[in-house]
Parts: sequence; structure tokens; C-alpha cells
Amino acid sequence: MPAPEKKRFEDVSFGEDLESGSPDVSLETVKRFTRASGMKFGRFTDHEFARKEGLPGAIVPGIMSQGLLVGMIHRWAPGSTVVKIDTVFRAPVLVDSTPQCRGVVTDLDADARQVEVDLTIVNEANETRVLGTATVRLQADNPQ
Repeated sequence: MPAPEKKRFEDVSFGEDLESGSPDVSLETVKRFTRASGMKFGRFTDHEFARKEGLPGAIVPGIMSQGLLVGMIHRWAPGSTVVKIDTVFRAPVLVDSTPQCRGVVTDLDADARQVEVDLTIVNEANETRVLGTATVRLQADNPQ
């Protein structure tokens, strides 16, 4: 299978939407993530435990939410470098839900060959759960 074509800075336009997607936040996937990251907290892996803590159910860890957003960026721009990501967690992303990751290009810096992307994760009711920005460095027109 050939490598995906890298996105060049010259091919990006202000206001461009990244392809949105619905990441897998099933209990099984979140458990696999928490084991790998050493985050052994019941609020992430046990709905009843999370409810006892006052949550509506098990929640997706914040760093996993950031990873889902970075994954969306890399699907949009293979070979890019996420220089910085900054997120605000407005409300929990629930395990076993169907969230949507979205992004839009909001700034272009030709000198640095970087773009700024506004990011959101919304729930099934289209309510924003996570929002933020990422600075992304893209491939040069004629890479060396």
C-alpha cells in the first residue's frame, strides 16, 4: 500500500475544513488506552464507579481526547508535525458515545510554513465537549 500523499502548505486554504470523524471511544478501547498509559482510574473504565463519583458514566481521559484530535490532523495532513496543541475541556466525553472530531484552518503563516487549526469534539447533541487550537507545520513544496 503506497504511503498517503503529504499535504503541502501551498495546498491549504484559510477556512478549510478537516475531514471530521467519529473516533472509537468504546469501553474496550478506553481500557486499552488506560492500560498503556498507566491511568488506572475507575472513572475512565467503569460506568458505575464513575457514577458514584458524580459523573454521568465513564469518561474519556483528556489526553486521549487530545490524541483523537491529533489523529484527525495527521489523517488530514500525513507527514505534518503538530508543533503545539492547546485544549479546553468544557465537559466530559463519555465512553461508549459517538463523538465527532472537527477542525478548521484559521490562520496561515507562510514564513514558518505553519497553519493554525481550531479543533472541537462534539457529542451526539452537537454540544462542544472539547475545544482548542493546534499549530501544524506542513511539508515544504520541494522537500529535501
